[in-house]
Amino acid sequence: MNIIEKITSVNNVVNNAVWGLPGLILLIGTGVLLTFGTKFFQISRLGHWWKNTIATIFKKDSNSTKSSDKKSISQFQALCAALAATIGTGNIAGVAAAIVTGGPGAVFWMWVAAFFGMMTNFSENILGIYYRRRNEKGEWSGGPMYYLRDGLGKRYGKKWLNPVSKVLAVLFACFAILASFGIGNMAQINKIVLNMDSAFFSGMPVKTIPGTEINIVHLIIGIALVAIAALIIIGGLKRIARFAEIVVPFMAVIYVIGSAIIFGMNIENLGAMFKAIFKYAFQPAAFIGGGIGVLIKKTMTQGFKRGVFSNEAGLGSSVMVHSSSNVKEPVKQGMWGIFEVFFDTFVVCTMTAIVVLSTGYVDLSTGAPIEGINGDTLVSQAFGNFFGTAGTWFVAIAMLFFAFTTVLGWSQYGSKAVEYLFGQTGVKIYKFIFVGMIIFGAVMEGGLAWDLSDTFNGLMMIPNLIGVVALFPLVLKITKNYIDRKINKKDIAPMLSYDAEIQSEIEKELNED
Repeated sequence: MNIIEKITSVNNVVNNAVWGLPGLILLIGTGVLLTFGTKFFQISRLGHWWKNTIATIFKKDSNSTKSSDKKSISQFQALCAALAATIGTGNIAGVAAAIVTGGPGAVFWMWVAAFFGMMTNFSENILGIYYRRRNEKGEWSGGPMYYLRDGLGKRYGKKWLNPVSKVLAVLFACFAILASFGIGNMAQINKIVLNMDSAFFSGMPVKTIPGTEINIVHLIIGIALVAIAALIIIGGLKRIARFAEIVVPFMAVIYVIGSAIIFGMNIENLGAMFKAIFKYAFQPAAFIGGGIGVLIKKTMTQGFKRGVFSNEAGLGSSVMVHSSSNVKEPVKQGMWGIFEVFFDTFVVCTMTAIVVLSTGYVDLSTGAPIEGINGDTLVSQAFGNFFGTAGTWFVAIAMLFFAFTTVLGWSQYGSKAVEYLFGQTGVKIYKFIFVGMIIFGAVMEGGLAWDLSDTFNGLMMIPNLIGVVALFPLVLKITKNYIDRKINKKDIAPMLSYDAEIQSEIEKELNED
């Protein structure tokens, strides 16, 4: 057994453990708990969070789109950087793979995970802002490692919780670093290379480095991506945020428009498509194989895993960039978290599902994909059939930008995790290694990169959600405090930070505003 086979074998065992029934219950159960606890905030306060998130970018002199603090980024930049890390291969190849593997019903469970995931992301961001602090460079640092250590460990006044919370914080940071190499790097780069190869080099003879199986085209693309990534990543969060602020909204809108055109050309399949999604969510397609219980579990698992891979709600990852924003109110950044999940899954992922299901690549009467279909390049094929070569090129370019910005966003997540463990010196070394790993993503087998990403996602999820559930009463308290002050107009003291000094500093800034 060679090294790749050994890694695959170990990964399969760990993957099955973290994505088994307990993991799924923890993931969805946390979202359900938070949804009921906040009285369905994502629906009951829809107008309020919409008005205070995406609607603010159209207002002049909005604090959400600019930051006077040179050590922080704007709320909109934080959203774009977070979306840069979430809108990637999971929204295109991931959705297609979920449908090909788990049937049309996987889309329904992706929606379920996103609906409850809105409140998970909301709560993560609240805790991230509430427990953040300034690092040695004067920048905001926040994330699950901080609310695990300073929240879980101290809030309940139990001495035995302190070492446990510190261990969980370290575990999360370690898993986040590993995940940054998987979901945030190799899996994304691998899909970029596959789609670029399929779009621009299809039909050409495959050339490899003598004595190896390394595709020369893949290697050249990888080297080019290394060079570009290094220029941006070394510039830090400010440079990543500025790049994401320009690229992400533009590419997302263009992708949604292109998908909508394809859907419009296949509008007659609308009824059959949605019927298949709901039918095969509870009566999974027979092509999957196994008894009815196994079928439902596989369909749900595909939907949940790909949903989390796409929007990252429950991983605690995007908290690390949201915590760097210029926001003063924890709940305000929490609302940006709701919008992040909404746009990522209910808009972008749904458009991908529509393209896949409405174009004939899946038999809607049986739920089975047509023979020989490849989930990795399925969306590219669909666009190619309707727009010709230009469509194939467009998806390859969209995948390039979406996945590449994901790499940039995850480099920041990994940097913050390394900063927590090793300080700024460690961050410099990490960035060098992270950029170098792009080459491995370009030349490695795609299936393994994807499977490793699922495993690292699950490992991150566990300590993070333990912290979110344990601090659930605090989230409700902070949310109620915000609603009482901002909506019910009560004159009460705000809850802005766990640290009295930071609380005083931000209150002073609020009064000056």
